[in-house]
This record gives sequence, C-alpha cells and structure tokens, in this order.
Amino acid sequence: MRQAHAEDARTEARRVVRNLLGEERPTADTLIGAVRPVLGVERTGRTLELALGASLTRRSAELAAIAALLVGTRELGEEWWTRPRGGKLPPPDEVVRTAVAIEPWTDLTALEMLAAWISDDAADHLWGQPVAQVDLNSWQAEDRFELPPGVKPGQRLVVHFDAGGRLDAVVTRRADEDLGSNLDFHSLRYSRPAEAQWSWGVAAGLGPHRLPGEDPDPYAREVPSAAVGILRAWAMRHGASREQLGERWTTVGDVVAAIERVDWMWRSGEWFGWWRGASALVDDSAYLPYRLEELAAG
Repeated sequence: MRQAHAEDARTEARRVVRNLLGEERPTADTLIGAVRPVLGVERTGRTLELALGASLTRRSAELAAIAALLVGTRELGEEWWTRPRGGKLPPPDEVVRTAVAIEPWTDLTALEMLAAWISDDAADHLWGQPVAQVDLNSWQAEDRFELPPGVKPGQRLVVHFDAGGRLDAVVTRRADEDLGSNLDFHSLRYSRPAEAQWSWGVAAGLGPHRLPGEDPDPYAREVPSAAVGILRAWAMRHGASREQLGERWTTVGDVVAAIERVDWMWRSGEWFGWWRGASALVDDSAYLPYRLEELAAG
C-alpha cells in the first residue's frame, strides 16, 4: 500500500512537471537545456557549479532547486536576479556568486535558498504579501495569528506556511463579538516555482544525474563488495525484491539507481538506517563502517 502511494506521488509529479516544463520524465540534460536560454550561460554555469559541489545523494535536490529557478525566472523575469533588495538581502546574483546563505534560509544550501526565495516572490506576485506565518504541523484552525487593524468579518487574508505556500484565513466574529480568524485549509496552494521544485525532485528521482564537465564520472566509482553484501542482504530480508535491487552493485551508479527503486521512504521506519548506510556508501563517507554496524545492531 505504501509503495502504491509512492507511485501515486510520482504520477502526480510527472503530471506537474509536464505542465510546467514540458517533460514528463525529466533528466539533468533536459533541465540544463531549458535553463540555459532563460538564466543565461554564465548564471547557468554557476548554478551547475553549486550542484556539482553537493554530495551525490543531494544532487537531485539541487537540480530540483534549479527547476524552481527556471520556472520562477520565467514568471518574474531575469531582473529578479539583479534587483537590489535593501536591508540584509543582496540581489540573488550575489548569492549565486558567493554561495553564502542568508537569513532566514541559513539551514538551506545556496540553491535551495534561492529556490525558496523565488517561490515566495512568485507567491507574493500572485496573491499579495502574507499578513502572517503559520506552522501547519498544528492543524488548529482558529486564531493562529494577531489580526491586522481594520479587517472586517468575511474578509480573506493570505498567510504564509512554507516556501511558496499560502492559504487563506477568513476573518470571523466570535460569540463575544471579538474578531478572530479561521484557516481555510481548502485554500492551500503553492506557487509554480515551488511546485516545480517538488515535482522535479520526485519525478526525476535520486538519479544517477550526470552533469557536464565531470571527469572522472563519480557514478562510475567502484563500491566495496563487503558493504554491498551487507546492504543488499538487509534489504532483501526486509522486503525489497531482487528486481528493485538490481542484479549487482558494482558502481556508485548501481547503488543510486537501487536506492531510487526500493522506495525506502515509503517503507517502515527501520529503513532509515538502511538509507544512512546506502548513502554513506554512495558518498564515500568515513561514517560507512559505523552505519553498517548500526544496521547490523538494529
């Protein structure tokens, strides 16, 4: 059942990608081909340098952020990159050059930060500036923020809950005659750059995603057979099929493709330990022996 939900998510992601980018099964090559005429050669080159600097298990997320930048630039124009912001916000082009994240996005990579930035700007362009921010980890609908002055019963106010994510709060008069608000969860929506980021990452999957100029090919690196044996055996004991795992894992590319096929995120929680081990193998992490020990002890 959980694997069926994973396929449903991929089907929806492919639909969104097709609508936004014209590609149902996106690849790094098709994305770069679409980005270059929109962002320009120099800016495209710099964004790809940032993607190349990420670990292989993060590459899909970095390319998904580039997809958001593509769609957002189409909507907001190339001037979005050069427009001065004032305060502590530099032009986005400066972030591309320096790769330094700024508040409130310091927990993101530079590309993820730019994707969040353009997603929010596109949302503001469509629906206006939000009056407040809410955390949807709580589904309490009533009175989640202080109302701005001058509002009236029945008025709909836009609130922010995620990068590019918005929903409406409806002003209402309470029994004590005070004004309050109720979140309208049916109004939840995302800007198109945010949709592009999610859908590209899901539809394209973990990879392999080879990028121009890589020599040697990082996906061609051979992986140690002992670690491969442990990870494959654990996965088969816990429900992965031979078809999902593939006939053999000889290279990093084989492992990346297998991680994508097994849909580990849609399985039981113990699969997180398997992911940690498999990702350490892909990224040639010094933590690999410890991850394998954790898996054996689990």
